[in-house]
Amino acid sequence: WGPGQPGSSHRPASPGACALRRFRAASAPLTFAAGLRRIAAGIMSAPTMEERKACWAARDEFWRCLDRHTEDAPRCEKLRRSFESLCPQQWVKYFDKRRDFLKYKEKLETEGFHPPETAGKS
Repeated sequence: WGPGQPGSSHRPASPGACALRRFRAASAPLTFAAGLRRIAAGIMSAPTMEERKACWAARDEFWRCLDRHTEDAPRCEKLRRSFESLCPQQWVKYFDKRRDFLKYKEKLETEGFHPPETAGKS
C-alpha cells in the first residue's frame, strides 16, 4: 500500500504545508539576535530552547534581586537590562504582569482582602 494506490488515505502535502516545513527547517538553529533580524525582515520564528532557557534564567535572577532588594530596586537595573535583552519584548511584558499578579495574590493570601474605604457610603 503506497501513496496513490487504492485504499490509501495518503494525500499529497498542500503547498502551504510544504512552505511551513521549509520555514521551520530554515529557522531552526538561530540565536536570539538572528531571530530578531528575521522578525524585522518579516519572517517570524520562535526562540530556540537555549534562548528560552537563557530568558527564563535572566527573569528568575532579576526577580530574586527584586525580592532581596524590595526597597532598593535600582540595584537590580543591570539584571533588568539583561532580562530585557535576552527575552522577546512580549515575554518581558507578560512576565512583568505575571510578577505583579503573583505579588498581589501573595499579599491577599497573607493579609486578606480589605476593601477600600469609600468617602461617602450610600
